[in-house]
Amino acid sequence: MGIFENFKDERVVEKLERLRREAEERDARREAEAEGREYLDMTRISVSLDALRIIPEEIAREAGVAAVQARKKELAIAAITGNSAKAKAVIEDLRARGYELQIFITSLTNIKENAWSRYKEIKATPTDSLSSVTLRAIDTNTIEGVSAKLKEEEEAAGGVSTTTFINIILSASITLGASDIHLEPKKNDALLRFRVDGILYDVYIMTLSTYKLVLSRMKLLSGLKINIADKPQDGRFTIKRGENDVEVRASLIPSEHGETAVLRVLDPAAISLGMADLGFRKEDEALVRKELKKPNGMVLVTGPTGSGKTTTLYAFLRHVRTPEKKVITIEDPIEYHLDGIEQTQVDPARGYTFGEGLRSILRQDPDVILVGEIRDLETAEIGIHASLTGHLVFSTLHTNNSLGAIPRLIDLGIKPSVIGPSLNVVIAQRLVRRLCPACKKERALTAEESERIQGFLNVLPRDVAARFRTIGTRFEAVGCDTCRHGYKGRVGIYELFELQSGEFQSQITKEVSEEDLRKYAKERGMIDMQSDGALKVLNGETTFEEVERVTGPIPWLN
Repeated sequence: MGIFENFKDERVVEKLERLRREAEERDARREAEAEGREYLDMTRISVSLDALRIIPEEIAREAGVAAVQARKKELAIAAITGNSAKAKAVIEDLRARGYELQIFITSLTNIKENAWSRYKEIKATPTDSLSSVTLRAIDTNTIEGVSAKLKEEEEAAGGVSTTTFINIILSASITLGASDIHLEPKKNDALLRFRVDGILYDVYIMTLSTYKLVLSRMKLLSGLKINIADKPQDGRFTIKRGENDVEVRASLIPSEHGETAVLRVLDPAAISLGMADLGFRKEDEALVRKELKKPNGMVLVTGPTGSGKTTTLYAFLRHVRTPEKKVITIEDPIEYHLDGIEQTQVDPARGYTFGEGLRSILRQDPDVILVGEIRDLETAEIGIHASLTGHLVFSTLHTNNSLGAIPRLIDLGIKPSVIGPSLNVVIAQRLVRRLCPACKKERALTAEESERIQGFLNVLPRDVAARFRTIGTRFEAVGCDTCRHGYKGRVGIYELFELQSGEFQSQITKEVSEEDLRKYAKERGMIDMQSDGALKVLNGETTFEEVERVTGPIPWLN
């Protein structure tokens, strides 16, 4: 009888909890009526994270309020009561900041479970620790020109102006399209370097006294502690540039001769590419577009840091984004903001990991989910479950190629039997520098080159090889005033592995090796990443030297 007694006890507790909730909601309705406001059942709405950010969590909980929906300067506020002194203070402050408010009354449980609980999805970044800098344009677009301007400023009669010096560095980084700024102290001086198109370039050697001034100013901008030099620090600031702000992430670590700083420049223009701009061959682009039309399944993009995965995934998000679809992301961190998409950021210190965030997202009725990275079994399992239950899931995985995603998922603990049905396509990618269109030089192929290229084409699918049979020339890098050593910009090279076929799925369940899978995939027309790069060489977009720099020696060419 003991088990039945326990069952009775549980039913009594459930009934008491239900009655308590019903009483609480009745009280909230009475409060709304007394204040002449509308009652809000928050289980029936979706709380906007952009709105939630407007009132800091500590203030919201103390005042018993939450901002739940926002449209420009119109703001919907949920409150336990609008008559408390603290709630009135928050409301007055919002109105003073130009918000037009609509205030609803809700219950404490409602606001706790549906609004305050979601603060953990927002990375806490105190606004008073952020700074911004407004840039003045510089009249040079070469590294040599930037170096000359920095030298002139450092040797100015009145002494170096830290503000001007930093303005030159930041303006130049954006003008040159640098993804990272490196400050590296040495024994007697400090080196400034820019990473442009994936390559690090020495820009300027400054004195240690200038370096210390620049570093202190960078710390202030990034909200970091100036008096700490023996511990790593991370911060960020904003560059004001016209209508589009550029975010800068700062990372400092102690080194032998001082603190080494790397600033990641997150220019929205750098990732505002559409599907047609990514560099897919027409067959691959058609395959990707087909997969993105599916209502469910998982699309994985693999590659090392700096290989363009974020740009590719954001292009996919823009492609599938429509008013009829709810798109939610969980990222680490949010690097770029996209309109019409709910973006959240992991915060392990507050318990908001990829796995926990993905669970929360699934309760928000999404159609499309982006998970910044699959790092562990928990995230992999939840993501695969979501892809099998009606959601389109995008994510990344650190593997060397597309086929490596299969053993990686198995190593994490995913059963081979569910990998095939859940995965739509795996895309591996790298970035190679693009030949400068202004100065690239065309030359005829030698007899030996022509023979080797024809041998390469013979092992490709016929429809692909047919487009290159008549090619008798190739392009080389030259160099001019508008480029860097003959290259300008980058283009992706790709390897696509489509799993939505019974044949591939049966191979995966057999737990065959990655090499066996690769042989099987190539027999059925898959073009590997290095071969895709070689085709871009034949198409005049890059060079064999650049493809080999990124992917290693090309066997048939050497």
